[in-house]
Amino acid sequence: MPYHFRILVVDDEPAQRELISGFLKKQGFDVSSAENGVKAVELFRQDSIDLVLTDQKMPHMSGLDLLQAVRAINPEAPVILMTAFGSIEAAVSAIQGGANDYLTKPLNLDELLYRIRQVTDRYRIINENRELREALRERHRIEGIIGESGQMLDVLSLVRRVAPSEATVLIRGESGTGKELIAKAIHFASPRASGPLVKVNCASLPETLLESELFGHEKGAFTGAVTSRQGRFELANGGTLFLDEIGDLPLHLQAKLLRVLQEREYEKVGSSRPVKVDVRILAASHRPLEALIKAGELREDLYYRLNVVTILIPPLRERRSDLSLLIEHFLRRFAEKNGKTIRGVTREARDILLRYDYPGNVRELENLIERAVVLTRDEVIGSGDLPLTVQDSEAADEQGTNLTVTVEALERRMIRDALARSRGVQTEAAELLGISERALRYKLIKYGFREEAPSPDSDPEEAQSRGQSGSE
Repeated sequence: MPYHFRILVVDDEPAQRELISGFLKKQGFDVSSAENGVKAVELFRQDSIDLVLTDQKMPHMSGLDLLQAVRAINPEAPVILMTAFGSIEAAVSAIQGGANDYLTKPLNLDELLYRIRQVTDRYRIINENRELREALRERHRIEGIIGESGQMLDVLSLVRRVAPSEATVLIRGESGTGKELIAKAIHFASPRASGPLVKVNCASLPETLLESELFGHEKGAFTGAVTSRQGRFELANGGTLFLDEIGDLPLHLQAKLLRVLQEREYEKVGSSRPVKVDVRILAASHRPLEALIKAGELREDLYYRLNVVTILIPPLRERRSDLSLLIEHFLRRFAEKNGKTIRGVTREARDILLRYDYPGNVRELENLIERAVVLTRDEVIGSGDLPLTVQDSEAADEQGTNLTVTVEALERRMIRDALARSRGVQTEAAELLGISERALRYKLIKYGFREEAPSPDSDPEEAQSRGQSGSE
């Protein structure tokens, strides 16, 4: 069977109905049949029908009437009409009525199969493209935008409301908060989702190249311009242009951008001919734009053109209730990516992760979890798998809370220092600390130093020899 399409055969002549149904079943199709249009409409409402093959001339309800009834239920359902009247008028009426195709009786079964496959192929491709677009929308809408905190629910609610519009959106937030992900979510949830999403980081390109990059240039416009080139605006035509770090756009280009926003046209470098463009603008910045206006680095009129709708993404430290969700999300993602089994994190490591302030926001947490997953030798992430900067920050934060916590933070720091001085040799580290090697091994496991701690099943002498060989 070429495709798993379910076909409804409608014909008031039993012999013709049975002939067509039997032939299509032999081809592997799932076939239902009805002796009239009324019964066909009932079946179409009740069952999942992919294609209707109907006779035109039937009592009570004609094929064209059935076509209209089917399309009222499902406007996209494919319908093929069969008619004994092979006139041009009948064909025109069928096609104008919305039929996908028509066949004349007596039927040529090979021709019937060919026409059905044409229709099913076309609708299969349409459905696959629709499913692909929906999958892309869902992936870009959800991936990385994790959160159940009130702040993030407000952000996502605003995204859903602004996405269907053509409004220019200004996305603000600290570096690493996910401004680009929000821009993707807006684009893929908008009517422009089938068009391109083109991104430009205004801070990453030299000022001498930025104008050409944005607006394109003509051949010979400047030294090295050996051919004409399309700019990002032209490439984004029919879609969305995301201008990241808009606060870094040079003043002379701000005027050109303002013209595009006002008149939907611009001129390429080296040309005086205006280019019309249909682009939605999304802009983002982590800089204080109001201060840039006061400093004369940002045009006030451009700011107000961009600031039609503002989406402010909160820093991660202000939505700590989302941390556990993000940690679990990144653990699953990077464990799968690296082919590792990661069952979770130790209580101590989780406490560190939940208390850390993340100056780099979600991007820093993402990189931190990826590093821990890649480097850990265990199935559980311990505190020793976290970067020293995070651990040191935790130790500093813990000072002055309570005696037990402060002592544990100091022990961790001293153990790390001793291991570093002894190059990982546990016997030497224990001597430096003034404790037994057995006590050190216990503390290594307790504090999550799993890279240095021997397996509980390993032989102590073998573990010691491994530690001594590591110092050579």
